[in-house]
Amino acid sequence: MIRRAAALALIAALGALLLPLLLGYHPDEALNLTACYYAERTAADLGAANIVTAIVVTYRGLDTLGEVTVLFLSAAVVGLVLARGRTATTGGRPRLPAGELLTTGSRLLAPLIMLLGIYIFVNGHLTPGGGFQGGAVIASGVLLLLLAEPGRRLGHRVIALVESLSGLAYVAIGVAGLVYAGGFLDNRILPIGTLGELASAGAIPVIYSLIGLKVGAEFSSMLANLSETEEL
Repeated sequence: MIRRAAALALIAALGALLLPLLLGYHPDEALNLTACYYAERTAADLGAANIVTAIVVTYRGLDTLGEVTVLFLSAAVVGLVLARGRTATTGGRPRLPAGELLTTGSRLLAPLIMLLGIYIFVNGHLTPGGGFQGGAVIASGVLLLLLAEPGRRLGHRVIALVESLSGLAYVAIGVAGLVYAGGFLDNRILPIGTLGELASAGAIPVIYSLIGLKVGAEFSSMLANLSETEEL
């Protein structure tokens, strides 16, 4: 009873703090000067039809690098913790094989899912999507394979190699922007091209492809570690 009363009191206190913000909220009728500049100049300056992508990859590229680093550290910690759990656990129970229909279907669908993920991050400068979304879609294909074939083992070395090389190349492109263009991750180290075409927006398609590979590899590594731990 006391716990419920304390929880209700906490909810009421949070509501009292947020209520003035809600009642006093008035949406802006027009964009401020900074937002106007980005809305009007991004496509012309960077050659990307998707303004959100251009802002995420270039104007706030350091923040995106931080997000990718946090995801990498999370994957590394998960792998470390689960690896210790595997070494400390002995024995285990056999896992039942999946049905033939599920196994065959997963082998057909997984490549298509991964192809969709590649499409999402390759076209991220033209349509909604990008590296994080495409990488998550690729990892969902890996998850389907692991669910359909519980005994499948993924090559951790290959995953680690993809993750490491894509991260290294991402940072290298960022440094190249400092040397040959206007700043870190400046996409104008490559030709801007024609707005709306696949080969446009300078280095943005390359950057988002590297992010997609890195995110997909990190998610796949976590899923593989979790799958192998379940086998114990």
